[in-house]
Amino acid sequence: MPRLRARSRLRLLQQDFIVLRTLGSLLTMTLIATAAGTAESATGASNSAHLSGIDVAGMDPGVRAQDDFYRYANGRWLAHTTIPPDKSSYSSFTALADRTLEQLHGIVEEAARSTAAPGSEERKVGDLYASFMDEAAIEARGLEPLRAELARLDAVKSKAELPALIAHLSRIDVATPYDIGVGPDARDSTKYAVGIDQGGLGLPDRDYYLRDDDARLKETREKYQSHIARMLELAGAAPADAKREAADILALETSLARAEWTKVELRDPVKTYNKTPLSQLPALMPSYGWSRWLEDAGIAHKVDYLIVGEPSYFKALDRIIEETPLAVWKSYFRWHLLSSFAPYLPRAYVDEDFAFYGGVLRGTPENEPRWKRGVHLVGGAMGEGLGKLYVAKYFPPQSKARMEALVGNLLAAYRRDIDTLDWMGPETKKEAQAKLARLAAKIGYPNRWRDYGALTIVRGDLIGDVMRAREFEYHRQISKLGKPIDREEWEMTPQTINAYYRPDLNEIVFPAAILQPPFFDPRADDAANYGAIGAVIGHEMSHGFDDQGSQYDANGNLRDWWTKADHERFAAKTAALVEQYDAAEPLKGYHVNGKLTLGENIADNSGLAIAFKAYQIALHGAPPPVIDGFTGDQRFYLAFSQVWRSKIRDPMLVLLLKSDPHSPPQVRGSLPLKNQPAFYTAFDVKPGDGMYLPPEKRVLIW
Repeated sequence: MPRLRARSRLRLLQQDFIVLRTLGSLLTMTLIATAAGTAESATGASNSAHLSGIDVAGMDPGVRAQDDFYRYANGRWLAHTTIPPDKSSYSSFTALADRTLEQLHGIVEEAARSTAAPGSEERKVGDLYASFMDEAAIEARGLEPLRAELARLDAVKSKAELPALIAHLSRIDVATPYDIGVGPDARDSTKYAVGIDQGGLGLPDRDYYLRDDDARLKETREKYQSHIARMLELAGAAPADAKREAADILALETSLARAEWTKVELRDPVKTYNKTPLSQLPALMPSYGWSRWLEDAGIAHKVDYLIVGEPSYFKALDRIIEETPLAVWKSYFRWHLLSSFAPYLPRAYVDEDFAFYGGVLRGTPENEPRWKRGVHLVGGAMGEGLGKLYVAKYFPPQSKARMEALVGNLLAAYRRDIDTLDWMGPETKKEAQAKLARLAAKIGYPNRWRDYGALTIVRGDLIGDVMRAREFEYHRQISKLGKPIDREEWEMTPQTINAYYRPDLNEIVFPAAILQPPFFDPRADDAANYGAIGAVIGHEMSHGFDDQGSQYDANGNLRDWWTKADHERFAAKTAALVEQYDAAEPLKGYHVNGKLTLGENIADNSGLAIAFKAYQIALHGAPPPVIDGFTGDQRFYLAFSQVWRSKIRDPMLVLLLKSDPHSPPQVRGSLPLKNQPAFYTAFDVKPGDGMYLPPEKRVLIW
C-alpha cells in the first residue's frame, strides 16, 4: 500500500544508486494487457544493419566466460571505472541517470529563467529550483523557517497530544513511529483503504540497532548517536544536553526496532493484511488517542476500518509510549524534524546530514553538486510536472511503439510457457492465463498528467515550498478515499530509471527514461535489446507469479488461486533458489539473504528465461547474424550481464544486503545465468567450469 511519507529518512533512491524499488509502495515489485504484435521484430524488420548493442571494449577476454561470466562481460569496465566522489556506487543505472539528470538540469534552468505565467507548472518548476539554488537567502534565514514547527513541539504538554502531533508530522513527511498509506484494499481491489505500518527509525534496518556481534553495524550505531547530538547542537542545544538527548533517542529507536517485524516477515501479504474496524483500534493500543489521530489525519469520516500491517508492533508501541517520558518523545520528534528538512537548511546542517547519511552509511566521500540536488528536489515535489517537460523534449514516439512489440513477444512467450510448466497443474494454469490476459502495460508516460494547480510555490521560501509540496501529496492521497480506483495513475515519474510491477492493480510500468541504451537501443540488434530491456520486461511480468505476486489474482485481489500440490512444487523450487543465493558472499562476512531477496531472484531468473524465449519468437525461425564475433545467443547473455555492471562502496553494499529486497548487481548479473540451459550451449560451459551447475542443481521456474 503506498505510503503517504517516505518509508525511511535514508532517501536511498534518487541520486546515487538505483536499488530498484518503488518510491512509495510495499506491494510494488520493481526491477526492473492484451497481447499484440507478437510476430513482429521489436527493433525493426531487418537486423542486417544493426549494431551489436554490446560494449566489447568493456569486456575482459583474459577471463574465460565459462569460469566467471560477470568478469568476462565487464572486466575492463570494472578495472577502469572509478566511482565518482559524490556517489556510493556506479553502474549502468547511474550512468543513464546522470545523462538524464543533465537533460533535466537544462529543463529546470530554462524554467527558472522563463517568464511563464504565475501559477503555471513551468513557473512552479522554475521557482522551486530557484528557491533551492539561492544559498545566500537560505543562509540568511537560518533555522527561522522551522521555528513554528519547533515551537509546536515545545508546546506539547502531555502524551494525550501525541496522536495529533503524529498526524501533523505525517502530513509534512517527518518520521513518526508508524506510517500511513492509501491504496487499493488487497481483499477488494475496487476500493481504496488506509493502512498503517511500523516506522520511525533513522537507520536502515533493525539489525543496525540490535546486532552487537557485528562490529561494522555497532560502529555505525555509535556514529549515528553522535550525529544526532551534533544536529541538536546546531539547532541550539547545549553540548551536554544534546549528548543526553541523543542517547535517549537512540534508546527509544532501539525499543521500536526490537518491536518491528523483520523485512523477511514483511514480505508476507497475508500476515500483513489485518483489517481492523475503527471501533477495535483501542484494543490494539488502549492508551492511544485514536479518535484524535483519525480526525487530525483527515480520515475520521472517510473510512470505517484500517489495514494494520504489524499488530504486535502496535501493541508494543502502546507500551513504549507509556514507558517513555514525554521529554524523550519531544526530543525524538525534534531530531526527526531537523533530519527531514536538513537538506534545505543552511550549509552546516546540509554538511552534517551528508556526513552521516552519505559518508558513514554509504561511504560516499562528497555530496552531489547543488544543482543535482535541486533537480532531485523538483523531481520529488513535482515529478510529473517535470516529467511532462522531459517527455516533450526527449522521448521519441517510436520508442513507445517498439516497446509495445517487445512486450507483446514477452506475453506470447509467457502464454506458451504456462502451458508447459511442470510445477503448475491444469486448474492453476487456467487462472494464470487469465491473470496474464488481464495484465496492463504502461509505457513511457501517463495518459493523464497529474494536476499541480493546488500546489503553491513561492520563490525564495524553500522550506515553505517543501512543506507545501509534501502536504499537497498527502492530501492528494487522502482525497482518493471513497472514489473509484484510478488505474491511470503512475507511481514513478517518466524520468525515473526503473520499472515496476504492482500486484494489486496487476500492471507493469516502464518509464520513458529507462528506454535508452544500454537497456533499449532502436539501432541495436534484437539480441541485445531482448537481453537487456527484454529481461527487464520479463522480470516485471514474472512478479505476478512469484512467491508474493502469485497471491494476487487477475483483478488484483489477495486470493489463493493455486492448488495445494502446486504450492508444494513451487515451494520446492524456491527453497532451492534461496539456498543458491544464501551461498553468495559479495562482501567478506556478508551473504545475500535468500529469503529477503526471493521475489526479486525469482523475477531475475524467470525474466531472463522468458526474454530468451521471446527473442526466439522475434527471430521468426531465421538464424541471427554474427556481429562483433558473437552469435545472437551470446550477445543476448552479454547484454544481460552488462546491464548489471556495477561498483559499490563497502558501507553501501552492507546497507543493501541488510535492507534491500534485491541481490547486489554483481550477483544479479551472474548467478541467474547458471540456471539457464541455453547459456550452457551458447558458451560451451562444461563440468569443472566456474559457471557450471549440474542439471539437478539448476532451478528452472519458467
